Amino acid sequence: MKKLLPYAPALSVLLIILAFALWTDHTMTKQTDRWRDQLQQADALAQSEDWPAAVKALADSYEDWGTHQIWLHIVTEHDAVDDAEAMYRRSMAFAAAEELSEFRAEISDLRDQLRLMAEMENLSIKNVM
Repeated sequence: MKKLLPYAPALSVLLIILAFALWTDHTMTKQTDRWRDQLQQADALAQSEDWPAAVKALADSYEDWGTHQIWLHIVTEHDAVDDAEAMYRRSMAFAAAEELSEFRAEISDLRDQLRLMAEMENLSIKNVM
């Protein structure tokens, strides 16, 4: 036991880093799943031609997304966050213009981008190497 004592600070730091990585993985997956569900709801509303409700659902999702910007920029790549931001804005423009095919394509791309953002934060061999 005495031989491990000098390594205790280093081991503590490693355990803290591991705990943060696991928390980030869980939180990112939870957040992106929620945003993807919100976008799926907006897509369903647009398909049913309820554009005011689709615009509202998309705006609510974007507002929810916006409240997490600082955290997202801390834990993931800036380019991935910026790409998702641009996709949200294009989706809102297509929704405002009631362009169903473009809206659906952009929403699909955005949902995929959110999935990739969560995947980038997963604690896996692929991401560690």
